[in-house]
Amino acid sequence: MKSTRWILLSMLILLTACVPAAQNGTPRPGFSLFPTRTPLPTPVVTIISAPDAEAAMRRFLDALQKGDYAAMYAMLSRSSRDTLSQDEFSKEYNEALNTMGAARIEYEVLSQLLSPTVAQVGFRIIYHTALVGDIQRDLVARFTLEQGEWRLQWDEGLILPELAGGRHLAMEYQIPARGNIYDRKGLPIVAQSDAYALGIVPGNLGERSGGMLVSQLARLCKRNPDSIWEAINRAAPDWYVAVCEASPEEIKDVLNLNAAGLVYTQYNTRYYVGQGIAPQVVGYTLSIPKEELDQYRRQGYRGDEKVGRAGIEKSMEEYLAGRHGGSLYVVDANGQIVTRLASANPKPADSIYLTLDRNLQDYAQQAIRGFKGAVVVLERDSGRVLAMASSPGYDPNLFDPNNTNNAYLLNDLLNSPDQPLVNRAAQGEYPLGSVFKLITMAAALESGLYLPETTYDCQYQFTELNGVTLNDWTWDHCQNRLRAGNQCNTSDSMPSGLLTLQEGLIRSCNPYFWHIGLDLFNSDRAGDIAEMGHAFGLGAPTGIDVIAEATGNIAVPATPLEATNQAIGQGDVLVTPLQVARFVAALGNGGTLYRPQLIEKIQPVEGDPVLVFKPEAQGTLPLRPDNLAAIQQAMQGVIDNPRGTAHYRLLGLQFKVAGKTGTAESGIPGQPHAWFVGYTLNAQNTGLPDIAIVVLLENAGEGADYAAPVFRRIVETYYYGSPQSKYWFESSIGGPTNTPTPLGGVPTRTPRPK
Repeated sequence: MKSTRWILLSMLILLTACVPAAQNGTPRPGFSLFPTRTPLPTPVVTIISAPDAEAAMRRFLDALQKGDYAAMYAMLSRSSRDTLSQDEFSKEYNEALNTMGAARIEYEVLSQLLSPTVAQVGFRIIYHTALVGDIQRDLVARFTLEQGEWRLQWDEGLILPELAGGRHLAMEYQIPARGNIYDRKGLPIVAQSDAYALGIVPGNLGERSGGMLVSQLARLCKRNPDSIWEAINRAAPDWYVAVCEASPEEIKDVLNLNAAGLVYTQYNTRYYVGQGIAPQVVGYTLSIPKEELDQYRRQGYRGDEKVGRAGIEKSMEEYLAGRHGGSLYVVDANGQIVTRLASANPKPADSIYLTLDRNLQDYAQQAIRGFKGAVVVLERDSGRVLAMASSPGYDPNLFDPNNTNNAYLLNDLLNSPDQPLVNRAAQGEYPLGSVFKLITMAAALESGLYLPETTYDCQYQFTELNGVTLNDWTWDHCQNRLRAGNQCNTSDSMPSGLLTLQEGLIRSCNPYFWHIGLDLFNSDRAGDIAEMGHAFGLGAPTGIDVIAEATGNIAVPATPLEATNQAIGQGDVLVTPLQVARFVAALGNGGTLYRPQLIEKIQPVEGDPVLVFKPEAQGTLPLRPDNLAAIQQAMQGVIDNPRGTAHYRLLGLQFKVAGKTGTAESGIPGQPHAWFVGYTLNAQNTGLPDIAIVVLLENAGEGADYAAPVFRRIVETYYYGSPQSKYWFESSIGGPTNTPTPLGGVPTRTPRPK
């Protein structure tokens, strides 16, 4: 209700001058009995109105909603500001809101009562808290008029009336145990457990038992024994050499050795099994950073909890943390409880079951150990992520300060130039190389300008660009043979000759696909390949959501040279392995693009799951059935046809697969990225769902030589439970390589076909 006092300051009174009408009885010259009067000015009335105290109240409460304590403090009366500083004022509010866990604030102004110099405003405030529900109070604020503006006379009772007189809030928290993370079969990936930090004191190693100890630790810690010996040899005799961590179950064989030199420290922790299963996917926990403490306390955290900082641990924090419970009290200056305002019981944390298969994931990580790269395995017909490996990996257990090895190894991890924390499978962006020819072939067929039987003479050089000569991969192989004193008389060093479009994919003929890119560009179809790439899901996130992912880049070429480069996956083409896995699965399943998913279910302690995996179709590849079949047949020919680029490396594989090799220029001469993609066709014979697999190895060499053997190992592991064949550069599966290399496991070798 508003009151307004109108005060009339002045009133103009018209006085007519009394002038005699006649002098000595004679009218005065110019005088008229009815003279014309000059108009009088309009009376001026000045209205004085006191400022609107309700508006001042709203400004103060709006600032409170925003947490703008400086703006609130500026609205206080002189006497209020004399009694406390801005820092003290801000602390009063911040601590009260943090303690009650006020996630959101609402208010309503109810009334105002004004007089010339003081005002009262009634308002209702509602604190929506994360722990104890809504706290609502009706309050009255008092204002004084200072220099024409209303200033608030503040005390603690304007936060809550119970706080008047110097009382404050205290919360007694009830914090549930953090939820576990399992694979799809219920095998633990992360759980609260006792653990052992393992290390070696070099000077205490026995002459004979030292070798056995290092060998056992290498197997347990999934490390190359040479790397452990190198660390030992660099250390002084009495130094502690950190190695890894293990659970009580995992450490048994090592402890049974009773070897001198072994040092172990037991502690309780959130333990990441096997030194990290899919660490870039699962993530890790840390103490709440100081700069985010207010944010977490408003969500009901006490502040000393560990919270997810990456991966599933971060994105699923709401479920893994459960819901805190607590009792909110008012206490006096001596800490004595005055009253309990509200309370709520905690809700136990949920457990997260991932779509990952722990065994397959573990072997996928081992399969690319020593490389930089990634492996993605999708259930072909559903979008389940069965494995997502990124190398180099890291041990999430190192983030726990209670782990002795934290002090020795964490800094090396955080400062590694190899960026092990980056998930190369979803965040790495790479040129796709010859795997992109699958998209170029699709665009060519759908353009109507090409048929599967359309032929092209594939020779060493491509000369259709004015002033530019481009060399096929067979030319590079021929030059390597000539430098070695050999003749160019092998299938991988001679021109491929006349090829159909399907054979062009089987042979990965660069000139054929350069020709397609240039032909489409010159036929006013410059955007066909880019549009097909977008339709295959490139250049955009996959929608996996629970982990971070990059978008990549697919652009419409502006010049003939850009068009030819794009046609073989070079130029400005950038993709993630996850994006590629999604479209390879779609090629194999008949054309459906499924959203990749990592969550199998979210399981409460009691009751039905909160969420259960369900396939989500996102789109369909824009291919006519006959064109899709032509691409599928060509992908099978890459493996089955003796001229196929992967035939040699996958010879003898007992399972039917289709695939495509890729070798992408990386910007470093002689160090291309190796790709291999493919899917299986064995569901009817094995009873297992078919899978799609993508392998990327940074700067490793040609796809056929390096990525295809990894693909083979993943297929064998999926069907047999473990790898069945060694790499051509290994002395044994997972063992040392035949020749040393800077990558720690990948020797240099004369390239084979793409």
